[in-house]
Amino acid sequence: MAGALAAGLMGWAMLASLPDQGPSAPADNGQATELEDIVVQGRRIDERVRGFIDEVVAAPAGRGPARWRDNICVGVANLRGDAAQYLADRVSEVALDIGLEPGEPGCQPNILIIGTDDGAGMARGLVAARRNVFWPGGSGMSRSRAALEAFQANDHPVRWWHISLPVDSQTGTLAVRLPGENPPTVAKTTSGRLRTTIRNDLGRVIIIVDMSKADGLDLRQIADYAAMVAFSQVDPDADTEDYDSILSLFRRPEATPHLTEWDMAYLKALYSAELNQSSATHQAGEIQGLMARDQKRAQEVVAETH
Repeated sequence: MAGALAAGLMGWAMLASLPDQGPSAPADNGQATELEDIVVQGRRIDERVRGFIDEVVAAPAGRGPARWRDNICVGVANLRGDAAQYLADRVSEVALDIGLEPGEPGCQPNILIIGTDDGAGMARGLVAARRNVFWPGGSGMSRSRAALEAFQANDHPVRWWHISLPVDSQTGTLAVRLPGENPPTVAKTTSGRLRTTIRNDLGRVIIIVDMSKADGLDLRQIADYAAMVAFSQVDPDADTEDYDSILSLFRRPEATPHLTEWDMAYLKALYSAELNQSSATHQAGEIQGLMARDQKRAQEVVAETH
């Protein structure tokens, strides 16, 4: 990608170079009652999955959920060597679990985790120094300007910013116009506008961890939280307290020691869904259907073993 995008990527490379600070079957007691229990439970799963996805997903306006298409490379800055290595290794391990391929040592990071004792200050400084990294200017590549302001101003222990790339799946070229560039030529939507050739790829994500607000947490918890927001576009203000998710870490840390089965079910559904529907709502519905199906199967397995 040339022009403004290339300049943005150069800025990203400078961010990524921040220094490290250190190196038998039950008896049948009523068929109708048992059937009713199964139906009610199935409906409950559907509702909970839909509620979670509605709460969590935060794609740019008018765009469906984005995901990593190619290799990922995890970089960690401002943390001691052993801690930095653990974070990079654990996030890369999760990547493998959901079907992604981590880069080799020395790769150029597209997932950058930065430790600090002042999350807001770090965010403001980075945006001020390299605004084009956070705001490339292409439609659908990032969340709103208000969201960028919130990224800098909130008091969250962990904050993150995604850049996604609307790409023509037939040619692999960027499908939006960047400032100073000519408009791209892209394929038309197909099948009566129900399908689209445009896919949304994650291009890079920066995650800032305020270590001064992580007292009592271990590196596994921090790494798993970082992995969840690195591989999916999560709303920073999502209320996930009613779900068994690592995203509730800072509200109930004792209950979320690591990525949960629920979290992995969501990530695996995101990365296995066929997201070629032209409607962002329908794309989210595809993820919802896969996750709900897998949750029902898991419950059936548990029921069969008891």
